[in-house]
Amino acid sequence: MEQDDTPNENSLSREVQVKGSIKFGNKLTFDGTLEGEITTVDGVLTIGENGTVRGDVTSKVAIVSGKVHGNITVRERCELHASSELIGDLKAVHLVIEGGATFVGKSDVSPNRSAAKDVAVPQKEERQKIGALR
Repeated sequence: MEQDDTPNENSLSREVQVKGSIKFGNKLTFDGTLEGEITTVDGVLTIGENGTVRGDVTSKVAIVSGKVHGNITVRERCELHASSELIGDLKAVHLVIEGGATFVGKSDVSPNRSAAKDVAVPQKEERQKIGALR
């Protein structure tokens, strides 16, 4: 099974400098410098501590330890680690920000609507029942 997993994991080291767009499939660890955008439909993007992206990021999951000067749009989860710097807007379903992270921009964090309805309605009903019992 290791042979099947290996080709799906890509890595670009800190010596790599790219001007243009990067598109990938499953997993990409980017630790270089990019002037352009990174795009994937179902992939997981990790921007390492040395990684710098000047452009937009679109992915399923983004894990940021480096710098992004652009907008991040993810379908599921975005993690901004302590060493990260995001200068731009962020749109995600779930957002994790560690202490020490720098984030300058607007965030739109909202679970998908069907999940929000399932969670919100029972909580409101429970609160009303509890309030009525007291």
